[in-house]
Amino acid sequence: MSTGFRRRFRITPRADSVTAAVEDDFHCMAVTLAHDGTTIASVDAVMDRWPWTTCPGATTELAKTFTGTALAEVARRGLKNSNCTHLYDLAVFAAAHAREADATIYDVFVGDKVAGRKHCEIRRNDAVVLDWAMEHDVLVTPETLAGTHVMQLRDWIASLDPATREAARVLQWASLIAHGRDIPLADQSDATRMPPNCFTFQPDRAKRAQRTGEIVDFSDSARRPLDHFDGRRFAR
Repeated sequence: MSTGFRRRFRITPRADSVTAAVEDDFHCMAVTLAHDGTTIASVDAVMDRWPWTTCPGATTELAKTFTGTALAEVARRGLKNSNCTHLYDLAVFAAAHAREADATIYDVFVGDKVAGRKHCEIRRNDAVVLDWAMEHDVLVTPETLAGTHVMQLRDWIASLDPATREAARVLQWASLIAHGRDIPLADQSDATRMPPNCFTFQPDRAKRAQRTGEIVDFSDSARRPLDHFDGRRFAR
């Protein structure tokens, strides 16, 4: 099996609620939005693994941000920097898929470097949606994007159909999170050195945030991301 960063999203819609969950090397969490088909009545966020001691406090912030929000407005709500970015993204996913009949599963793989190159792939319900090769965060393939830095894809992503656009954003973000595999833990354990772009990295919390939690390398494990999640709760 190829070694690299693995990330899975599972989005499960129901008649009056929708749950979105994610697991990767560093995170495992889920968000459930209860709704009446139009407006979010309540937000339930649970964390199974998280990287900083302060992260669990973000569940309350997420509920404050989205309770009472129209499903159609979730993606435009703002306030992402004051939230856990992963919980926030799960809420956006959940709202976008709330009225669908079937579950959606995304599987993301960002390979470790081989001869300086990384293979990146995203599948939706086991069908490949996008397949990239990158060197130093610059795309090599597909040819239409060759020479483009992964952070310079905004216009291209905006040109895509909605389903592919969603997948492209997921793959782009995962390719950046995957750098955590290359950085020694000691060099990524001071929250005060991080930009204030999430709940934990706000200056008042960053001073007291400590690294914690289990890191799982799914390349070396019999586990698969979210294999202990039943669509509602995590089992231990």
